[in-house]
Amino acid sequence: MKKRALLSVSDKENLVPFAQGLERLGYEIISTGGTLRLLQEAGVNATAVDNVTGFPEILDGRVKTLHPKVHGGILAKRSNEAHVKALEENDITPIDIVVVNLYPFKETLAKDGVSHDEIIENIDIGGPAMLRASAKNYEDVTVIVDPTDYDKVLEYLAEDGLTVEVRRTLAAKVFRHTAHYDSMIAQYFTSETNDLFTDTYSRTFERVQSLRYGENPHQEATFYEIPNYKGISLATAKQLHGKALSYNNIQDANAALEIVLEYEEPTAVAVKHMNPCGIGLDDHLAGAFQRAFDADPISIFGGIIAVNREVDEATAEKMSEIFLEIVMAPSFTKEALDILTKKQNIRLLEIPMDEDVEVDEKLVSVKGGLLVQTNDTGKVTESDLEVVTDRAPSETEVEDLLFSWKAVKHVKSNAILIGKEKQTVGVGAGQMNRVGAAKIALEQAGEKAKGAVLASDAFFPMPDTVEAAAAAGITAIIQPGGSKRDQDSIDVCNKYGIAMVFTKMRHFKH
Repeated sequence: MKKRALLSVSDKENLVPFAQGLERLGYEIISTGGTLRLLQEAGVNATAVDNVTGFPEILDGRVKTLHPKVHGGILAKRSNEAHVKALEENDITPIDIVVVNLYPFKETLAKDGVSHDEIIENIDIGGPAMLRASAKNYEDVTVIVDPTDYDKVLEYLAEDGLTVEVRRTLAAKVFRHTAHYDSMIAQYFTSETNDLFTDTYSRTFERVQSLRYGENPHQEATFYEIPNYKGISLATAKQLHGKALSYNNIQDANAALEIVLEYEEPTAVAVKHMNPCGIGLDDHLAGAFQRAFDADPISIFGGIIAVNREVDEATAEKMSEIFLEIVMAPSFTKEALDILTKKQNIRLLEIPMDEDVEVDEKLVSVKGGLLVQTNDTGKVTESDLEVVTDRAPSETEVEDLLFSWKAVKHVKSNAILIGKEKQTVGVGAGQMNRVGAAKIALEQAGEKAKGAVLASDAFFPMPDTVEAAAAAGITAIIQPGGSKRDQDSIDVCNKYGIAMVFTKMRHFKH
C-alpha cells in the first residue's frame, strides 16, 4: 500500500524541499489551505484533505481535519486486526507521516494593539488534535512539529532507519510543543479573568541558553525565559563582550538588576552572592560607582555591577581599575566600550531600563513541589512613614532612611543595612538573629556609622539591636514595626535621641 503523509503547517520554512523528498520516496501527500497552495505552486502533487474526507472546510476553516478519515488514519494501530478491519470497512487509508505546526498564538499575543478576537482566532484546534493523535500512535506514525527535523527524517526514511525510538523522540517533542502552546493559552485566559492562584498552576518557558553547569560544576543547568515577557529581563539583555554567563552570574545579575530598578537617581549597585555589597547614588554615574566601590572595596572584587545610566568614559575608567565579572547598563558610550573591552574576562550587558516592569509571580522550587507568590513590589514614600519617637528625623535623615529601606529590601533576611549620604556603609545579611546581622553591619561601617541611619527588613523582637545602633552612633532607624515589644525599642531610641520611623511593611527575603 502506498504510504501517505499529511502536511499542514503555519511555519512553512523548508517545507517544499521536505515534501519533494517525500514524493521521491513514494509518499502520497495530502494537505490543507495555504500549505496546499504552496505545495501545488511548487509542483508537488498534493491532494486537498477535503477530497480525502469528502467533506469541505467549514466555519472559515475552523473545521477541516476534524474527521474520521483523518483521525482514523492516524490513530489506527497497524498491529491490531480490529483496527485494520475498521479502516477497510470505512474506506480509510492509514496516514504514516504527520507534519503540523500550529497557528502563531505566541506571535499574535506579541503584536501591538492586537484584539481579543484576533487572539481567539489564532488558537489552533485541529492542529493540536492531529499532533496529539500522531504522538499517541508513535509506534506506527512519524510526527514532525519542528522544521529542523525535516532533513533528519528524510535521511532516516531513505535509509529505512526510522526506528520506533526515533519516532518516540519526535513524539516527546510534540507533547512538549502542545503543552507549551496550551500553557500560553491558559495563561492568557487566566490573566484575562484575573485569577491569581488557581487550583492548578501552569506556566511555560523557552530556553535562552544551556549553561556549562549550575551553582557547582557537578550540577547541570539551563536558562529559560517567559515567552513574550513585557518587563525588564536579563533574558532579553544584549551581551556586548565577554564569555557566556554562568548560572551564578545570572542569579547575581538578576539581584543587581532588581536593586538598581528601585532608584531614579544615577545609581550603581555591586552584588556578591545575591546580596548588595555596595550601593551608591550621586548626581553623576562616575560618582555613584565610586560610592558603591567605597562602600566595600574588598567585596566588590569579582562582583556584578548594575547601573541605571549610560556608562561613560569616566565611569568606565573607574570600573577598569578592578576585576568585575559583569557590568550591565542601559547603554555604553563608544569610549566606555573601548576601555572595558580591553579586559578579556569582563561581561558587558546592555539592557533597557525604561520599560514598565511586569508584576509577575516569583517561583521557588521545593522538594516535590513549587511555591508561588507575587513579587515584592511594595514601595514606601515619605508620607507613609510613621514617626514613633520623640524626635522626628531631619530632611537629610529621611532621604537616607528611604534610600536604605529600598536597599535592605534586597538583602537576605535577617537583614540590617547602614546607610549614609546615599551610600551603603554596612550590610548584615542572612543571619539567624537580628542583632547578629546588626553587629556585622555596624562593624563593617566602623566610624562611618556615626551619623548614619539603620534599616531593618523586619521588626525588632527585642531592643538589643537599638542598643547596638546607639553605641555605634546611629541617629535614625527605619523598620516595619509590629512587635509586641515595639515600645521597648522606642524607649531606647528616646533615651539616646534616635529618631525612629515605622513603615508598616516587612521585606523578608529568603
